[in-house]
Amino acid sequence: MKQIYFICNLHSGHASVGSNLAMILDRFTAVDFQVTIHPTQSQGDAIQCAKYACDAGFYDILVCSGGDGTLNEVIQGCMASDTPCPIGYIPFGSTNDFARGLGIPNDPAKAVDCIIQGEKYPCDVGSFNQKYFTYIAAFGAFTEISYTTPQQFKNVLGYAVYILNGIAKLSKIRAYRMRIEYDDVVIEDEFLYGMVTNSSSVAKLLFLSDVEWDDGLFEVTLIRKPNNLVELHQLITALSKFHLGLKRRYLYYFRVSHLTVTSLEEEPVSWTIDGEYGGKECVNVISNCKKAVEFFMKPNERDTKSKIAKVILPDTEGTVYRKKL
Repeated sequence: MKQIYFICNLHSGHASVGSNLAMILDRFTAVDFQVTIHPTQSQGDAIQCAKYACDAGFYDILVCSGGDGTLNEVIQGCMASDTPCPIGYIPFGSTNDFARGLGIPNDPAKAVDCIIQGEKYPCDVGSFNQKYFTYIAAFGAFTEISYTTPQQFKNVLGYAVYILNGIAKLSKIRAYRMRIEYDDVVIEDEFLYGMVTNSSSVAKLLFLSDVEWDDGLFEVTLIRKPNNLVELHQLITALSKFHLGLKRRYLYYFRVSHLTVTSLEEEPVSWTIDGEYGGKECVNVISNCKKAVEFFMKPNERDTKSKIAKVILPDTEGTVYRKKL
């Protein structure tokens, strides 16, 4: 008999975890799984519970039900343990970018079947200073929307809340002077937005191609500051239509396993990790923990659709130079 420790957030997404709870438990019990269930009580609760389940050495599978934020807390707990459990994910959030990339269905019954019938697949985890993330660490324009928007609005509007709140904040958009260091490269420029990702999509708005979740590499996208409002409009249009020619003028895009991002502003820049507040440090060290945790998924279910070109080398006015060896 397999032992499951089940962490569920009853408030994620449309708060529909509760209405599906009986079905989930019945489906596990029918195949002789014994389930210990813990509904999260407060922010950070899933971290402690996930660490407990991993350290106990008693549970075969750690099941997480909720949104990207709940999954992030479970990852924090797993990474704090020397013996992380394989994870089964039942997504109920507003966006579920990570689940979509892995091919985990939004339908709860099918997601449970992925855990029961699927195979364990090793996935990279990102470390961000003293924290961890599953699919994104980001700074700049709109990143605060995900953690300043009340949960009830996310439940009703889903990912449309990012668009609506983003439009409302366009007049306040600003760029940040940043230094990015990786391998023997140093980039200094002004950026509207920057993201370090291990996902094929972000809030259903940005899409990346040829992403692998176990290659030990991040996809890094940096959006430069346009010179005027006309260029800003061109940039937004280019991103929405995946127009490569215009994007070359504004984007850096590369793959890397480790980088350091330093704010050159007087006030450190805020970051978000997996849609939650990630802090305001001047120097941020980001590393890829290759194949750090295992997720259950059906074979050949990962999203491999390509929507933009792999590598973009911009024509920029920023400073790009090599470190002296």
